[in-house]
Amino acid sequence: MRRAFGWLLGWGAHQGRPVVILVLDSIAITLAFLAAVLAGVEGALSEPTQRAALLVLPVLVVCRLIAIVAARLHCWSFTMSGFSEALRLALAMLAGSVGCIAASSLVVPGGQPRSVWALELFFTTTLLAGLRFGPRVAFSWWRDRVRSRTAARTIIVGFGGAAEMLARDIGRTWDSPYSVVGFVDQYSHPLGMRLAGKPFLGQIKDLPALIERHGVAMVLLAIPQLPAKRVRELLGTCHRVRARFKIIPSSFLEVDRRISASMLHDLSPADLLARDEIAFDEQQLRELVRGRSALVTGAGGSIGSEVCRQLARYGVSKLVMVDLNENELYLRSRELREQYPALELSAQVADIREQAPLLRLGRRFRPQYVVHAAAHKHVPLMEDAPEEAVKNNIFGTLYVANMARRCGAERFVLISTDKAVNPSSVMGVSKRVAEMVTRQLGRASPTKMTAVRFGNVLGSAGSVVPLFRQQIARGGPVTVTDPECTRYFMTIPEAVGLVLLAGLGDYGELCVLEMGEPIRIADLAKHFITMSGHVPDEEIRIVYTGLRTGEKLHEELLTEQEEHTVEVRNRIRVARAALPPQEFSARLSELRYLADMGDRQGVLRTLHLLVPTYQVAEGTAALAAEGAAAPRNVVAEAAAEPALTLAP
Repeated sequence: MRRAFGWLLGWGAHQGRPVVILVLDSIAITLAFLAAVLAGVEGALSEPTQRAALLVLPVLVVCRLIAIVAARLHCWSFTMSGFSEALRLALAMLAGSVGCIAASSLVVPGGQPRSVWALELFFTTTLLAGLRFGPRVAFSWWRDRVRSRTAARTIIVGFGGAAEMLARDIGRTWDSPYSVVGFVDQYSHPLGMRLAGKPFLGQIKDLPALIERHGVAMVLLAIPQLPAKRVRELLGTCHRVRARFKIIPSSFLEVDRRISASMLHDLSPADLLARDEIAFDEQQLRELVRGRSALVTGAGGSIGSEVCRQLARYGVSKLVMVDLNENELYLRSRELREQYPALELSAQVADIREQAPLLRLGRRFRPQYVVHAAAHKHVPLMEDAPEEAVKNNIFGTLYVANMARRCGAERFVLISTDKAVNPSSVMGVSKRVAEMVTRQLGRASPTKMTAVRFGNVLGSAGSVVPLFRQQIARGGPVTVTDPECTRYFMTIPEAVGLVLLAGLGDYGELCVLEMGEPIRIADLAKHFITMSGHVPDEEIRIVYTGLRTGEKLHEELLTEQEEHTVEVRNRIRVARAALPPQEFSARLSELRYLADMGDRQGVLRTLHLLVPTYQVAEGTAALAAEGAAAPRNVVAEAAAEPALTLAP
């Protein structure tokens, strides 16, 4: 059956179809005229009336066919016809009637009664419209019946142009996985009102009841620029129903008005952000980057690889990708080479904790921009190995910044974190000291140095989003540290856009993104479970594990000393950076010595001296005490080591 309909409706390019259509039209016109004549004389068909009708009929057929050919109605698409084609058909019928009435008066004096012409117009238009639209209507009806048994019953959220285009595209697609039962909207419309042949069922607040009533398995969001707050409210309302959610990205709604089901994607974490995504000025980024050379550390990671992608996208001429993870570095560099074959790209396996190889890299490539994304970022792991956090996050930053300074780079950008504010973890305090290193070096160097601080990144490797997805895929439970735990979130493209604009734009020593309201992790977990078509705490449980060592309940973006900030553009703020403590270089030398010796207690103590707001977590202190080294004169021993230079 499907093949038969496909042959009938897809027979558009065959040369014989217009002829067949004209023959069928001629038959339909003849039958319509004869029916009109019989109806006009109420069945009393006299011999003069018969002769007049036989004389007028050829004139009528010719006039109608001329109008049909002129309107191109003989070249008909049974699958793509719509309102404009129906209007063209009506106008052609009117034109044919006018021409026939004028011509028939010359053939038969007095012509036909007005009632006959009126009835003929009605009958002919009806028959020709049925001939053209009937197969499509029948096929659509049959296709909907078949699809309703196999495809997911679907409600579309929205009752405007985007929703209509989406519904029509689903209706035209034979293998569509959706069977639309109706629409809901944020505004009220008359119940039963139809769009694309499907009824308006109610408002968004009625969605849970409608999902249950109609057995809906899929909800498609087709409201242009639906605010994230409304998306979260919708998910909160539907947390007890078993339906999956997909959305048309706002980028398609803005750029391509031809909405189709292929544009749909699963709701992503970015759709739940408590603020609108930031649209960066691409022209400014292109002006900053085009024709420049850049070196990126941590280029195999989530942030570092996105930095490389955006640098390549905006026209960097030479790109050096540096990472210790050779597998990820190889994969990321291969992707960029395939996408940007004209880019001069070099992938270098190197350890940022080794100063001499870094200097050789800098002298070899002479980058104008250095973006430092390499870091140990996992809070619990760094609590167990504070000396490794120090060597990688603090002294890795020092060595990369020194390399940038000594090879004549114009700008150095450190990627920092909100965990550096009033730190409660080793990872956070190590990034805070790294910010101090960047500011101290930058103030005595021709290389402009900037630390860029932001919150959690959605979807990065090892973050909460992929963890939730894995836990949901295996049926739960989903683990959350605390019901009240909140975090600031941003997308990876936002984070990288901030890094490039703030770091390369020469705005200041410490730049912070105004990130809106923080999101409760427990709410994020519930929304993820709902989006996947499950019921939170029934089908998939949420288990609260308690805060891990070094973790905060709520993160901050600024310290008290940094509260006075200036917004420079697009929610980017420049903070008033606090001066590093006295004897900063000596403390760093001491810290390096203690880290090399594995003296965890000494490392934690020195970190507290460098950042007095850092309070060592009990678990970390106990672990450090277990592996404490024998007492010694640390300052004297450190003084015997080579000095760490923070001046040019």
